[in-house]
Amino acid sequence: MNPTAVLVDLEILADAPSRFLVSGMGDALATWFEAHSCHQTQSMNECGGLSTLAGLHIARLCYDTLLEYGYQAKMANENHLITPAFEFIVEANTLLSGIGFESSGLAAAHAIHNGLTVLEETHSYFHGEKVAFGTLAGLFLTGVSPKEISIVFDFCDIVGLPTTLADVGIIKADRSKLMIAADKVCQTGSSIFHETSEMNPEKVLNAMLMADAYGRDRLK
Repeated sequence: MNPTAVLVDLEILADAPSRFLVSGMGDALATWFEAHSCHQTQSMNECGGLSTLAGLHIARLCYDTLLEYGYQAKMANENHLITPAFEFIVEANTLLSGIGFESSGLAAAHAIHNGLTVLEETHSYFHGEKVAFGTLAGLFLTGVSPKEISIVFDFCDIVGLPTTLADVGIIKADRSKLMIAADKVCQTGSSIFHETSEMNPEKVLNAMLMADAYGRDRLK
């Protein structure tokens, strides 16, 4: 059942640890990429229907808002300040992402999150942190341009979202262990199948390892 209203107290959020806001940005970061995939494949959204143009454009606005105001919002949060940038990101995390994913659907990022949850090392990390890494891995599954990949990694770096497997607790990226997660990603009914190309555990595993390698290379 949908709520009648959602009330957000900005003062409470501004006084909360910034990790919560950043994790929200990690979850919201997936919205556009998943919405775009679902639109291309005409996959069912979270309401049992198909994406609308309104939902798709709200998903894009969510992404653009994150890139433009994310870093300022984090700084405001760390200093317990309510600024326009902080308000814009709260709106993106709560309203734009919520409407965007429900109206347009989920795809690779949340499927990879679900796969990562089977690995005990990831259990102390927030939902949005694992979704963020799922988004990065998804970029290497879906043929996103190198320029776009660089933009998304830059965003994750500047706000403090995970860019490597170690950032979500997986210090040793063992293929056999990660394959357990990849198998979970590709279970029947997974949103990974809302992507435009055929998906299987081996492709997912390679995408996770590629995202990790790319993230680690940027740290050199």
